[in-house]
Amino acid sequence: MTTARDIMTKDVITLTPETDILQAARVLLDNGINGAPVIDESGRVTGLLCQSDLVIQQKRLPIPSVFALLDMAIPLKSSRQIEKQVNKMAALKVSEAMTENPVTVNPDTDIETIAALMVDNNFHTLPVVENYRLVGVIGKEDVLRTLLPKPGDNKQ
Repeated sequence: MTTARDIMTKDVITLTPETDILQAARVLLDNGINGAPVIDESGRVTGLLCQSDLVIQQKRLPIPSVFALLDMAIPLKSSRQIEKQVNKMAALKVSEAMTENPVTVNPDTDIETIAALMVDNNFHTLPVVENYRLVGVIGKEDVLRTLLPKPGDNKQ
């Protein structure tokens, strides 16, 4: 059975909450990665910054749609969602744009669970954590590679 340990990248590129947002964008682009775990000074994963967290900065300010019913205005988007988007759009530091408390897996998580998490939740990057410490990261490419024959296999 293939597990996270078998496919994870062990040399993980990480960011800190205080990293400048433009520097973080450069790190993602220069390394050709979709996302990077955000770790605090003790090495614990506190967030995940993905390209989509940065692309939002190019989005227009969301204008909430309102539904009128019996002289009442009912917003179709919650003010919390709007506030979250506005904060990401104006982010200067990674801590302001990252997804906090990301879903993580442990090294023994099987590939079927990893694939289901990625597909069902549209995750592109999953931090691998053991004893509260980051030990690796799995991207969709890592899962995709498991479909290819290994060197020396006679599969064609």
